[in-house]
Amino acid sequence: MHISSDSVKLLATGVLGFALGAAIIGVMGPIAWGSEPKLIIASDDDDSDYETDSENEGSAGGNSSSSLADVLTEHKMILVVRTDLQMTKGKAAAQCCHATLGCYKKAIKHLPMVVKIWERSGQPKITVQTKGEDSLLILQAQAKSVGITHCLVRDAGRTQIAAGSATVLGLGPAPKHKLDQITGDLKLY
Repeated sequence: MHISSDSVKLLATGVLGFALGAAIIGVMGPIAWGSEPKLIIASDDDDSDYETDSENEGSAGGNSSSSLADVLTEHKMILVVRTDLQMTKGKAAAQCCHATLGCYKKAIKHLPMVVKIWERSGQPKITVQTKGEDSLLILQAQAKSVGITHCLVRDAGRTQIAAGSATVLGLGPAPKHKLDQITGDLKLY
């Protein structure tokens, strides 16, 4: 039996089209048909062992759906570290871990599709720096206004930092372009 090169090309195009369609439906299907939550932030009703600010939990306030561009783009997490507290490297690392875990717990509960996208892209996390609690609160408000998962870590005061001090703001996982609008001008930590 002889198969022409045109038949092979047609078959390859069909297979590629089927694979692409299946991939898009696999990612978009749950969002389009509502079987998983869309990009909304809801309150975290479980008690946490680590130090976080309960004020950062609640409704996203507006943007409650995701676009095709958001689903198909790279996702990342941003960790904004306060430099004015002069935390040791170990302390800053621990606070970043708290922020990462806080964001992850919220996102896995309310945005499982976003977490899947982020995990498939290698779970990128970028640390940037800012000075002062006021700038963390401004960034937190910006994230909240556009529906980005966030977690503001407040220290328990057991070691180097005064109790209740905001140390790190975790943002995401979320589409890279949305996070860059909020934190793109901050320097790497």
